[in-house]
Amino acid sequence: MIAARSVRREDLWVRRGRILDPEKLFFEERRVADEQRDCGGRILAPGFIDVQINGGFGVDFSLATEDVGSGVDLVARKILSHGVTSFCPTLVTSPPEVYHKVLPQIPVKSGGPHGAGVLGLHLEGPFISWEKRGAHPEAHLRSFEANAFQDVLATYGPLDNVRIVTLAPELGRSHEVIQALTDRGICVSLGHSVADLRAAEEAVESGATFITHLFNAMLPFHHRDPGIVGLLTSDRLPPGCCIFYGMIADGTHTNPAALRIAHRAHPQGLVLVTDAIPALGLGNGRHTLGQQEVEVDGLTAYVAGTKTLSGSIAPMDVCVRHFLQATGCSVESALEAASLHPAQLLGLEKSKGTLDFGADADFVVLDDALHVQATYIAGELVWQAEAARQ
Repeated sequence: MIAARSVRREDLWVRRGRILDPEKLFFEERRVADEQRDCGGRILAPGFIDVQINGGFGVDFSLATEDVGSGVDLVARKILSHGVTSFCPTLVTSPPEVYHKVLPQIPVKSGGPHGAGVLGLHLEGPFISWEKRGAHPEAHLRSFEANAFQDVLATYGPLDNVRIVTLAPELGRSHEVIQALTDRGICVSLGHSVADLRAAEEAVESGATFITHLFNAMLPFHHRDPGIVGLLTSDRLPPGCCIFYGMIADGTHTNPAALRIAHRAHPQGLVLVTDAIPALGLGNGRHTLGQQEVEVDGLTAYVAGTKTLSGSIAPMDVCVRHFLQATGCSVESALEAASLHPAQLLGLEKSKGTLDFGADADFVVLDDALHVQATYIAGELVWQAEAARQ
């Protein structure tokens, strides 16, 4: 913990946006007495990384507007107050013409005063299971046809800006697609699926490394065949392979007992995601999510007219606090789930998700209750709570 007065670029030996101090700073505790007043304890942690966020503040990343970039920029600015310094804008199942129009408009982009950095797109669908489609529109679901990966390219268009693709591994020829995506440096995630454990293990052997919102939109755990959930403790994964899995710790999508089970089974792979929808930051009422209407009632969002959950409206800092309270894990573990682990998933652990020597100086200052006080990107203050300015 670092007192508020000490959180300055010179204290972290930041130069040109990188941390130069070789001392291990990650969650190290220091308390500094303020000459004028007691600032109290502060926690300095790496900036949060959200690898699954569908929009927010009225912006829907899955809508093919004429100026998609301005909507992404708005969300990027707003989530700075949640401690998020980089993210993967996520598109839900859509028709090909939407992908062809939207994907070129959301390039990878460094963060700064203008907002959190864009690490690349997360395409969730349309190559998913009909039975476990959740809030994804049935009319636009697709399978891998005779041309396999060429069908993927025909659906999405160029993949230059894509970082993650969620698919169902039980679809025919999925292993060819997984291998082709992995060869291009794209992370493959398993989700919205009825795959059994063996099919999931084969997908990991082909290159998949992530599970999309564990427990949600997949077969429930069964003791004779635990399905995708069984990957957390599988002994048939390739040597040295770490499977990562997303969890929506919003108090709605996953029961606290399920959070505890997953965390205790495989803590190193847990990645907190918001799965936030365009209604994030707005009130009750009807909103969009791609091709569907969503109705928000209190803390829950449903596909309009149904009881099908449709993403979350909880910001990342809320998810971190709920995860900490629900699991009883250490503060370090809760913060790593929102920073270090997603960075490791994307192969960015040398520059993101850490405060080690040489890393990007993207960090967040929190109070002892894990409320965000300030957010920094490349060592520059980009957001500060009103109370922290006084």
